[in-house]
Amino acid sequence: MSRILITGGSSYLGQHLVPLAVQIGHTVHYSYYQNNPAIPGERYQLDVRDETAVRKLIHSLQPDIIIYLVGSTAAMAMAIREGTGNVMWAAREVGARLVHLSTDAIFRGDAAPYNETAPPDPITPYGRAKSDAEAIVQQHPNSVIVRTSLIYGLEQMDHGTRWMAAALTNGEPVTLFSNQIRNPVWVESLCLAILKLAHNQVSGILNVAGRQALTRAQFGLKMLDYWQVQPRDTLTIAPSDGRWPLNCELDLTKATAVLETPLPGVDELLI
Repeated sequence: MSRILITGGSSYLGQHLVPLAVQIGHTVHYSYYQNNPAIPGERYQLDVRDETAVRKLIHSLQPDIIIYLVGSTAAMAMAIREGTGNVMWAAREVGARLVHLSTDAIFRGDAAPYNETAPPDPITPYGRAKSDAEAIVQQHPNSVIVRTSLIYGLEQMDHGTRWMAAALTNGEPVTLFSNQIRNPVWVESLCLAILKLAHNQVSGILNVAGRQALTRAQFGLKMLDYWQVQPRDTLTIAPSDGRWPLNCELDLTKATAVLETPLPGVDELLI
């Protein structure tokens, strides 16, 4: 088994990935910035923007594998760029394999489906930050970049659905876009895929998402139905105004060939 450091252990994905890695038998350390999650594993408070703190932690732990999950919003653009660089260089120094979580938001959304050779063409600050992070990670030869999509679970409500549920309960307006297309991914299958990639020789970029492409409206309604969220008097379905990428569907041909992990669509899990 391996020594694994997971940065961003308090994230939605981290709170699923850390316990799974512990359950499998790995020695798991994880970092968090502010929110200290009640999950197993050795935890460390860490600001990934602090180069000295990052190097000190990684050199002291000497992990075999680092899984970088930090940076899920545009507000974290500095952490995305600076943190990725700090962790990447420290990973190179200790000879650790680096698994970096990226996003389909690095694309403009006008040339789907996107395979691993598609060049980033972001139109949002978040997409630009994640695209820059990919370029940083590619300086580490023993690394893999996982491009994924909207993450959801069936035992713990994802952040997006939680926001919708709270807003609807409070009578606040919620708009679901009818023309934004994504590949929502089940958190359990994404975790399994990440741990597989942590221990194989795949390098470069790999698309890992659910095989069913849905509009944000279709996906949002399915999640609201699953969690039985009511009322929905303030819910509106409308096309996006174009400030965000429209069709970011990912081509999963390569992932299907190199991973044994199933990548089910939403409807397969909700049956």
